[in-house]
Amino acid sequence: MEMTVDPVCRMKIKERKIASEHDGMKYYFCSDECKTSFDANPGKYTRSEEAHHNLEHNCC
Repeated sequence: MEMTVDPVCRMKIKERKIASEHDGMKYYFCSDECKTSFDANPGKYTRSEEAHHNLEHNCC
């Protein structure tokens, strides 16, 4: 199975058990905490790749 990246903490994950949808796209998470953060403000985590590098992530 292909690895995916959690949009909140940027951790590479193999198991795709925890997910949310936003604007027709499905996103996968390493933990319920990351999913909760995403669900509260998906726009914060779906910006450009440059924006991701400027965010601090402290979940895992």
